[in-house]
Amino acid sequence: MSAITTEPTLNFAVVGCGLIGRKRIAALAKVPGAAVRVACDLNAQRAADAARGVAGCAASTDFQAVVRDPSVEVVIVATLNGSLAPITLAAVQAGKHVLVEKPGALNAAELRTVAAAAAKTGALVRIGFNHRYHPALQKARALIDAGALGPLMFLRARYGHGGRKGYDREWRADPAQSGGGELIDQGVHLIDLAGWFLGDFTRVEGHAATYFWDMKVDDNAFLSLRTASGQTAWLHASCTEWKNLFSLEIYGRDAKLAIDGLGGSYGLERLAHYQMLPEMGPPETTIYEYPRGDDSWALELSEFVTDIRTRRVPHPGLPEGIRTLEIVEEIYRASGFTVAAAPATPLAE
Repeated sequence: MSAITTEPTLNFAVVGCGLIGRKRIAALAKVPGAAVRVACDLNAQRAADAARGVAGCAASTDFQAVVRDPSVEVVIVATLNGSLAPITLAAVQAGKHVLVEKPGALNAAELRTVAAAAAKTGALVRIGFNHRYHPALQKARALIDAGALGPLMFLRARYGHGGRKGYDREWRADPAQSGGGELIDQGVHLIDLAGWFLGDFTRVEGHAATYFWDMKVDDNAFLSLRTASGQTAWLHASCTEWKNLFSLEIYGRDAKLAIDGLGGSYGLERLAHYQMLPEMGPPETTIYEYPRGDDSWALELSEFVTDIRTRRVPHPGLPEGIRTLEIVEEIYRASGFTVAAAPATPLAE
């Protein structure tokens, strides 16, 4: 009779204990074989609050000490955009695997530096494009992989919110901290999803603009991206949407998928599958709804645990993150926005 073996627990540290960092800590409790050992934030009270109630978790305000801690094997970086790449770089140089929240850096050059360091130490890096793991998007991926849509032709997507009073005075309006406006905030999710479904984009067109908010970054961006074979992604990201919106439509030669909502203020997450009939006319329609929310945070982290245990290259990883930021930079330059330089020191979480 063979002995039952189990994988050793992977010890995580979370750097940045704001909203997303706390979501990550909560999700790790659902991931078998993962444990949070350190919650780190420049705000000591926020770090302590995040660590409270998590068995074996300490609080820290020193990310340098955290990434050097030999008991920590994996680091999640959930800070402001300007700190993402510097902290990720310090972690991979210390040999730690990293999940870094989107967009991963202020610019593609920062991520290329991270990639060079990771190649030397063998650290794995996953970019936190969490939307891939929403249930409607997972279902869409499964239908496409099963051939239900036939060859894909194009997709169109819209993503936006309406901000709030004082939004143009928050950190996202400061290019030194954010790297840009709505395009680098929500727009990168659309670019990532478009590439996930259609592949690499060889032609990038579009523009970003500031229509409403009093800030030096964009509040709307419009993109037309094309693959080498001519498949097109038509994307619009906006923070003048007023009513929060997520909409993604994927068109194949045999069927169409329409995804609406992400739960919460974005409305019920829903996928409609419109299958073309041989006689054409009204399609055969199947509706999938996800009223119970999503486990996307835990699913994504489970995937990263598998990446680490099997030495599988993470997707989305550094190549996807670099290409996404290259597209962002191309649109910003074409629109007269300055591509942000890396900060001298990491910014506050």
